[in-house]
Amino acid sequence: MTIRHIRIFLAVCNCGCNTTHAAEHLHLAQPAVSLAIRELEAHYGVVLFDRIGRRLVLTETGRRFRDYALHISSLFDDMERELRDGDKFGLLRVGASITIGAQFLPYYVKTFRGLNPGVSVQAVIQPSQLLEENLLENRIDFALMEGHPRSSVIRSEEYMSDALTVICPNDGSFRPNQVLSLQEFAGQNFLLRERGSGTREEFERIVEAAGLSIHPVWEAMSTTALVNGVICGLGIAVLPYRMVLGPLERGLVTTVRVEGLNFRRHFCIAYHKDKYLTPLMKSFLDLCRNYEIDYPAPQYNGLY
Repeated sequence: MTIRHIRIFLAVCNCGCNTTHAAEHLHLAQPAVSLAIRELEAHYGVVLFDRIGRRLVLTETGRRFRDYALHISSLFDDMERELRDGDKFGLLRVGASITIGAQFLPYYVKTFRGLNPGVSVQAVIQPSQLLEENLLENRIDFALMEGHPRSSVIRSEEYMSDALTVICPNDGSFRPNQVLSLQEFAGQNFLLRERGSGTREEFERIVEAAGLSIHPVWEAMSTTALVNGVICGLGIAVLPYRMVLGPLERGLVTTVRVEGLNFRRHFCIAYHKDKYLTPLMKSFLDLCRNYEIDYPAPQYNGLY
């Protein structure tokens, strides 16, 4: 078995278990792809695909092999990139959830590049659900996200505290810092982040623990859209405190509390349990852990 066999197997999986499409993707003849799969099955004495008519269906053994193959392939890619690109002084592939990506990641990267001028940093800013998928597929080296990942193969550690805040229209309907009962809170029209975002998942975890079921009238990926909806009196929103400081300071919205609900949360560093963290990666993560101690607080420049 070689890395070529693993690449071909993964290509078949990624192409809907279709050897013809995998062959086109790899620029190989279709018989060569089928032969590689048969050689893998013969080498281990297992069946990786069931042959149902003219279709291939991944077996349970095939799914387990796919997990190993993904990690072997990703480690090989890491080695190739680290050794072949050594003259570029390193590459980091960083993922961040939207709140962290909007308010913290630019300052982390700016500071890190100042300390390591030759380093190249590639960043993606996405909802936490997509970040987790990218960690599993080794498209990014690590992620800075809101809340903990769901997959048991992703390690996470809390590195910074944060809080969500409830914002309401500043039209006299609510007093600043008014305490709402759970019943009053549940009876509001809610403007919330989209499903899959760390903010939405943390909100739902907190309200479900209190026995509430909330159905929003608005969902959006944009904090600006939600804040503007609140300003226009369409409902209330629950958003990261740091992201709504500007509207609060300008008196565009007001904030209230909810009896019995604690919207405190943590930001996490997440990476695959099998990921080899290079010294460069560890250095970047150390900077994130200690940023608020060692450097000035980031300047929050509006919404997104």
